[in-house]
Amino acid sequence: MLSMRDHIITTIPVFELTDSLKEAMHFFTHSTYSHVAIIENDEFLGLLGEADMDSFQETATIEDFRYQLEGFSVGMDASWLDVLEVFTRNEANIVPVLDNANHLMGYYDLNDVVGIFTQMPFFTEPGVILMLEKAARDYSFSEIAQIVESSNTRLLGAFITEAREEQVQITLKMSESNINDVLQTFRRYGYTILFGSVDDQFLEELRERSIYLDKYLNV
Repeated sequence: MLSMRDHIITTIPVFELTDSLKEAMHFFTHSTYSHVAIIENDEFLGLLGEADMDSFQETATIEDFRYQLEGFSVGMDASWLDVLEVFTRNEANIVPVLDNANHLMGYYDLNDVVGIFTQMPFFTEPGVILMLEKAARDYSFSEIAQIVESSNTRLLGAFITEAREEQVQITLKMSESNINDVLQTFRRYGYTILFGSVDDQFLEELRERSIYLDKYLNV
């Protein structure tokens, strides 16, 4: 089981509400982080964003920007997926981690969280990646798993990579056995194969028939 707590960083600065903006500006100028945490009386207040730096005045204090602080954070028990969602929703590369008393315990760095993600079997185990598309009202992950596993193929992971009002795209990874059987079954169940990192026997046969038909019509 992944332990997110092992990836909490405590070496990145934290600023007090009474600190000068000059100090925060220096931090942003000499780092690549999008935000930095602000505290008052040891409690987390919010985050100052690097994107606002053009409006900063060196002679002002952070308190002058109190009502512009952003309020996103995660708890100590947040999963890697929860953390990744906070990064994405707030267009940030750093997220503060709080305990139950609203005390700042440190930060998560986006690069570390992505590193956790890429160590999962979906990425590390050898296999085949497919991208499928189907009407949003008709697909189900249980059906996808049943299609893959009924051909004695192992499903390593699946997730939605695009969702529109009527269609969804699902990316999945599976072991390399009986791939053509899986592809044929997906088509019978109404899935469109958008991408497959395999030699698709069906597409090869279709290509050969197309060449043959083209020659026939040009006789």
